[in-house]
Amino acid sequence: MLHLVIGGSGSGKSAYAERLMMEEPENSRIYLATMRPWDEECREKIKKHQEMRRGKGFSTIECYGRVRDLPVPWGSSVLLECMGNLLTNVFYDQNNNGRDMAQMVTDDVMDLLTRTRTLVIVTNDIFSDGLFYGVETEAYRAVLGQVNKNLARAADRVTEVVYGIEVRCKG
Repeated sequence: MLHLVIGGSGSGKSAYAERLMMEEPENSRIYLATMRPWDEECREKIKKHQEMRRGKGFSTIECYGRVRDLPVPWGSSVLLECMGNLLTNVFYDQNNNGRDMAQMVTDDVMDLLTRTRTLVIVTNDIFSDGLFYGVETEAYRAVLGQVNKNLARAADRVTEVVYGIEVRCKG
C-alpha cells in the first residue's frame, strides 16, 4: 500500500504520517530519514523528528541518495521522510546530471514499494506561493512537482494536511 502525505511547512504532515505508521506492526516499522545534517538548522530539525518518533518502535535508515538499493527487509512498513529532502540529495548529486530525475526517483520509489507492506511518503507542497525563485530552484520545483504527480497517480491513498487537518484527496 502506498500512501502519499503532502503539506506545507509546519502543516502537521509528519505527525500525521507517524500516526499512520502506528497502525503497522511494531517489528516492521522503518523510518527512512533523508535530511542531511548540513547545518545547525538541519540538525535541530532532525533532532525534533527524532524526539517525535522516540518510543514508537521505528528502526531508522539514513538515506542521502537513491532508495533503490536500501537494505529494507521484505514486508516492512516504511515511512519515507521526506521526498523533498530525498530529491534535494539526488538533484545535487553530480552523478545524476543529464538524467530524467523525476522518472529515476519515481522508479526507485516504485521498486522500494515492491519490497514493503506499506510505504508512507511525506512530501512538500512548495508550489502555492506564486513566487519565482530563480532557474535552479524552479528546476528543482518542477522535478518535485512531477515526482509528486507520479506518486499520487500510483498511490492507493493521498492525503493533504492543512493546519493539522487531514484532507483525503484519494482512496
